[in-house]
Amino acid sequence: MGWVIGRLQQPWVQRMVRAALAAGLSWQVALLLPPMLSEYAYYAPLGAVIAVSPTIADSASAAWRSLAAILVGFALAVVVFEVTRAVPNALTIALIVALAIVVEQWRSLFREQASWVSFAAVLMLTVGTSDPAEYALRYAGLTLLGAVIGVLVTTALFPPLQLTTAVERIARTRETLAAHLETIAVALRNGQLPAPHEWEEQGEALDAALDQMRRAETQVERARRANPRANRWQGTAGSIRAQSRALDRVAVLVDDLTTLVVEFQPHRRGLDRVDDGTGWVLADALEGLAGVVRLPFHDAADSPDDRDAAIATAVSASNRLTALLRSSEIADDEGFFALGAVTVGMHRSLQTLEAHVRFPAAA
Repeated sequence: MGWVIGRLQQPWVQRMVRAALAAGLSWQVALLLPPMLSEYAYYAPLGAVIAVSPTIADSASAAWRSLAAILVGFALAVVVFEVTRAVPNALTIALIVALAIVVEQWRSLFREQASWVSFAAVLMLTVGTSDPAEYALRYAGLTLLGAVIGVLVTTALFPPLQLTTAVERIARTRETLAAHLETIAVALRNGQLPAPHEWEEQGEALDAALDQMRRAETQVERARRANPRANRWQGTAGSIRAQSRALDRVAVLVDDLTTLVVEFQPHRRGLDRVDDGTGWVLADALEGLAGVVRLPFHDAADSPDDRDAAIATAVSASNRLTALLRSSEIADDEGFFALGAVTVGMHRSLQTLEAHVRFPAAA
């Protein structure tokens, strides 16, 4: 039972169930219509599948945009066919397809459903020219019927909020960002930082994770529109938005500070004034930040937990970095300013992650 519930939380499984149900229902409803329409009942499931999208807003949008594209394609085919009766069919088809593709560039209207213009135009030309009006009524009418059923099924049957995908994307981004910080920390301790172009290549995995997280957050926001479950999951959706945007800001700061470390390498510019040297202090700070990134929430409100320990470690390392910067006497301005920018980036990252010490140690 647990496995089944887990599967049903997957967006593709939910869409599969909704699409199958909508297609079956639309077929049965179409069969109840007058013979002129029921003979072509198979058009209704097509509309149902078109309209079953990841969100209610997307379902409604796909339904009316697809229908608009189909009608435009039909009209285009009929007009061109009538005008070019005297020319060979091959030229007529070529002209219709060319014009349809031109019309499909009206992306502000058709969006992802633009390809239906050329499809409908060719379909009308091949099977509907004997009675265009009747064919348009059958095809567009039954497609609309199926689309309406698809939207209703999406609304009624666990309308998706895309929360599972977004939570997974955020968790993956946290892990990737933390690993990114730990990689540079290990390199600092080993004294084997990659060249700038090599580091850019290593950052591709983080960029990909961030892009997926942003898309998932956007999808959650779209899924909340006209969704009867939106109020119930408002807190979770708000948390997803807050976490995503915080990680996005931290990732920008981390990218800046790691780039500064890789390019300017301030730990090799005579800044070794504290303990084992600047490189180790920088490494401690980056590892401390990684620990906070991995633990976004406190387990308990009135007692220290793992997140408190991670915050204490990160804040301590960040303070040591600040002390190192304040006590440094350096002739190398470039290295000094790079270290200063890294220190500011560390503090801003901790602030963005709301990493505050809740239980200060007794003096």
